[in-house]
Amino acid sequence: MRSDVLIIGAGGAGLVAAINAHESGAKVRVITKEYPTRSQTSMAQGGINAALGNAGEDSVEAHVQNTLKSAHGIANEEAVRLLCESAPDAVEWLDSIGVCFSRTKDAKIAQRTLGGASAPRACYAQDYTGLKILHTLYDRCLSLGIEILNERYLLNFITQAPEKADTYIGGATVLNIRTGEVETYESASVIVATGGYARIYDKHSTNSTGSTGDGIAAAIRAGARLSDMEFVQFHPTALKNSSILISESARGAGGFLLNSKGERFTNELAPRDEVARAINDEIQKGEDVFLDIRHLGEEFIDEELPQERKLAKLYENVDPVYDLIPIKPVAHYTMGGIEVDKNSQTKIKGLYAVGECANHKVHGANRLGGNSLLELIVFGREAGKNAAEYAKTFDKSIDASSQTQSTNNFVMGVKHFTNEIDFYEKRSLIGNIFYNNAGISRDEMGLKEVLEAIRQIQREVPFMGPKDKSKIYNTNLVEFIEFGNMVELSEIILVCAISRNESRGAHFRSDIPKENDMAYKAHTITWKEDSVLCADFME
Repeated sequence: MRSDVLIIGAGGAGLVAAINAHESGAKVRVITKEYPTRSQTSMAQGGINAALGNAGEDSVEAHVQNTLKSAHGIANEEAVRLLCESAPDAVEWLDSIGVCFSRTKDAKIAQRTLGGASAPRACYAQDYTGLKILHTLYDRCLSLGIEILNERYLLNFITQAPEKADTYIGGATVLNIRTGEVETYESASVIVATGGYARIYDKHSTNSTGSTGDGIAAAIRAGARLSDMEFVQFHPTALKNSSILISESARGAGGFLLNSKGERFTNELAPRDEVARAINDEIQKGEDVFLDIRHLGEEFIDEELPQERKLAKLYENVDPVYDLIPIKPVAHYTMGGIEVDKNSQTKIKGLYAVGECANHKVHGANRLGGNSLLELIVFGREAGKNAAEYAKTFDKSIDASSQTQSTNNFVMGVKHFTNEIDFYEKRSLIGNIFYNNAGISRDEMGLKEVLEAIRQIQREVPFMGPKDKSKIYNTNLVEFIEFGNMVELSEIILVCAISRNESRGAHFRSDIPKENDMAYKAHTITWKEDSVLCADFME
């Protein structure tokens, strides 16, 4: 099953890459463990940034500076400038393929202000922006005849290494969830677009259950490097009891944050790390925290924030037209990921990464709201074109037999693990201890306690196997392998967080509350040598 470009993941980043690789003349195949319309992109509600100036004075330079400020000194300015300069064209492209953006009275694309922005810059489609972008991209892929294979779960990448310094990609092995068979997909180039890893925080996350970092874990096992894994962004406003996201657009429209006394206690449109910490501080004092949009009025809420009203009524049994919305901050977005160069290529030749699983070094220590959808469009287009061009000159052999056999042995071996310990209970435990000790506020003692717990869980994994030993549609098996990936990444996150002896953006150390530019204005880099985790700081 050979292709020019194999794309793992069918969210926004993967579909953008697929469209552009196809239009560059490549034979493209997309594989995804779920269905494209269920991807995390659909949860991006607030908007996509572009300095269009449709709702007030703005400039590309202002967008650049807002992004750099939010990143707390460790974004790559060249990459940020590419992102921001490409933004107007990215939105124009989306508009041209049919994304139904909300419009101003004079038919221009409507824009709103999100946290950390100096102008109303986020182009939006009510509060369904990501969903409408995703559906349009999926429709585009179908119209182009791009092959999309659903319910294929990534296991490992196939690499060829005639010499260790000259490792190149050869495809991937996946589990066909429907049949239970291990399948091999050979390809001249591979694009990883598998999303982030915020589901490590379990119920304390806005993310879907699929955000388990599978592509990131497979990449480091294959020889790629990861960077900035300690930076996890907590969204300030999720529903208190369900962690369902309430969009930043609600604050952008003028919503207030109130404590139990009815007091406003922070600037609602400050960068997300600052707002999340302010809310967390109130909660630690014993206060409940609420989002108040009652003053915006029913007509405005139903026109501009219809999803927020539906979610609040469904999951919290409150109507934001009349009631305060109880909220809390939860894990939302992971800034770290697979290290890539300016071409979106990893250390492994022919292996590209894009979207939340990749680190293009545009978000730094804290992502600016509205830049995630922009990133997947700008770099998705680049990754698709670059992977297609690489495939045109690919003239090497691929022998996947030994790695396919190894993967088959792994899947069969996992089924022989005992199930004396319930890994679902351990997954919930990890979510709780990460939220409490490796979350919005951290300190060395708490981080080391969590690391000790994770390493104990690693030792116990052979006793946590899936109870279901069947072959067809064995979701218990898939969830166990996902759990293994999350445990693997948990150790990396903690090692990086312990090593970064400072506070910077989303990484707030209560025991060291200041930034230290002299020692840590750099990226954490992690990799594996002979299965041993290695870490360092690099500018």
